[in-house]
Amino acid sequence: MHQSRPRAARTSTFVALLGGLFSTAAHAADQQFDPIVVTATRQATRSNELTSDVSVITREEIDQAGQSTLEQLLARQPGIQYTANGGPGTNSGVFIRGASSNQSIVLIDGLRIGSATNGSAALARIPMDQIERIEILRGPASSLYGADAIGGVIQIFTRQGAGPARVNASTGYGTYGTTDTTVGVSGGTELVSYSVQAGYLDTGSFNAVHNKNNIFYDPDNDGYRNSNLSANFSVRPATGQEIGVNLLASDGTNQYDSNDFSARGAAKNYNSDQTIGSYSIYSRNRLNQAWTSTLRLGRSTDAAKDYAGNVRTATFRTDMDIASWQNDIVLPVGEALLAAEYTKQKVSGSTDYTVTERTIRSLLAGWNATVAQHRLQFNLRRDDNSQFGGETTGSASYGYQFTPEWRAHVSYGTAFRAPTFNELYFPASGFFAGGNPDLKPEQAKNAEVGANWERGNHRFSAVFYHNDVTDLIEFRPPTYAPVNVSKALLRGATLSYDGRFSDWGMGVVVDFLDPQNEADGPNKGNRLARRSDQQMSSYVSKTMGAWDLRAEWQLVGNRYDDPANRNLLGGYGLVNLYADYRLQRDWALFVRANNIFDKFYETVDNYATAGANVFVGVRYSPK
Repeated sequence: MHQSRPRAARTSTFVALLGGLFSTAAHAADQQFDPIVVTATRQATRSNELTSDVSVITREEIDQAGQSTLEQLLARQPGIQYTANGGPGTNSGVFIRGASSNQSIVLIDGLRIGSATNGSAALARIPMDQIERIEILRGPASSLYGADAIGGVIQIFTRQGAGPARVNASTGYGTYGTTDTTVGVSGGTELVSYSVQAGYLDTGSFNAVHNKNNIFYDPDNDGYRNSNLSANFSVRPATGQEIGVNLLASDGTNQYDSNDFSARGAAKNYNSDQTIGSYSIYSRNRLNQAWTSTLRLGRSTDAAKDYAGNVRTATFRTDMDIASWQNDIVLPVGEALLAAEYTKQKVSGSTDYTVTERTIRSLLAGWNATVAQHRLQFNLRRDDNSQFGGETTGSASYGYQFTPEWRAHVSYGTAFRAPTFNELYFPASGFFAGGNPDLKPEQAKNAEVGANWERGNHRFSAVFYHNDVTDLIEFRPPTYAPVNVSKALLRGATLSYDGRFSDWGMGVVVDFLDPQNEADGPNKGNRLARRSDQQMSSYVSKTMGAWDLRAEWQLVGNRYDDPANRNLLGGYGLVNLYADYRLQRDWALFVRANNIFDKFYETVDNYATAGANVFVGVRYSPK
């Protein structure tokens, strides 16, 4: 893919063509798909009333993903790329608008998860069988969620219950000896709602390191297995009063290639056991017609144990205790948000950190409103961190509805990333001078403008953004102690379309990204490592009687594996197919084929990705 930049003329022509092509079909369509979104404002808002860049992944899309990983599913969304050190369960991450994986936040049912030692959430360990939907907020969100929301926020909602009691189940088998089974029960009345879902995944996978000359190479398959459980229960003793609990637990073990630099080091069986947990209790109370109070207490856990053979080599654990009190107040104009939060992060394990815990006390306020054709949102947040002091972030956005089909928005926001415990307190060893407790948070300032066109079952959007990130933490030689010396510029554009024509559906997303290293030094002006400057994701679907068919095509441009831009990883194109056949109202057979042309590609140098693979299964899902 050649390196080019989107031009206003091209965008205008494309939009005009869309308007002419779909006007007739849109007038005939009566289905509107404007889901209710929570993540963008922390309050339930229709997506077409937002002044931010948001997308939603539904349960139907998750079912169609088959044996794809969560990271791969996310990478088909606007503005997201991914990397993985091998197959399912291995170290992986996503870049939202070019921001690194530790510059974005992952929430599960409103509760933050992740490791405070490396700063990232283990997306590879979150089972898709447990997910009801995913909301993705692109752009700085520290004024809503605090530290680390430079690139955006991914919020995962587990399965909920409503209506008559019903059982759901799914099982399948595929390439690499992959089996995936889930079963659950859910239901609800005006008084109570409940859902319990359990699943098990096992795959032989493939060899994570494919390069025989790599010191970590071991010619075995690096498998993965995972057991998972989610449970949600709520009771409503009176109108406007609700008490509930949310739980997600995932326990997985993956094999990986490594080397202790002994003669037989690479041939050892290296394993990593990791448990991800999210547990919370909440009370949502409507105090009067204008005021709703939500109190939530919870804990998230990220615990890992590494083994070489039968010998445990390392342990890492992060526990986050979180308390939040949010107040939603309906005003004569718009709705206000007032909240207070308390977070305690504690790390433990085999690493001897000089400091093992920190606390964050936060206050935040917001206001959003729709006044005639005008849409406004303002947020302000103060975080006081026991390690580095206080940070204040804010955001402001304005939108205008020009016509029933056309709207646009402009926004500006600030964000920051807190240094991790590894960067602050990791002990010195060998050539490494150790962590730097004097590190400052990374800072970001983002401006963006976007336009949306919607008519019936068709929608088009264009978003342009410019994110300056300063005080980036870098490990510089000769001591490799981390210091705040780097800068980055993340700018780009995303164009997307999604629509329905009777029994046909189609969608396309095109991303242009210019992720530049702006720090003084030999790498200034280089592209940030492992980011492609352009990519495209598209699909076409068709319903034919009892059949649902879908074809996907994804193109990703080349990337550099290193900051010096010497090690080029080639671009690639993938074609995936999906089909399901409804045997009866509630039963379906399905098949998913990924990478059908067996394309060889890498997201990280030396690490393999899946070749052509197929997964076949049966699903019972009462309507």
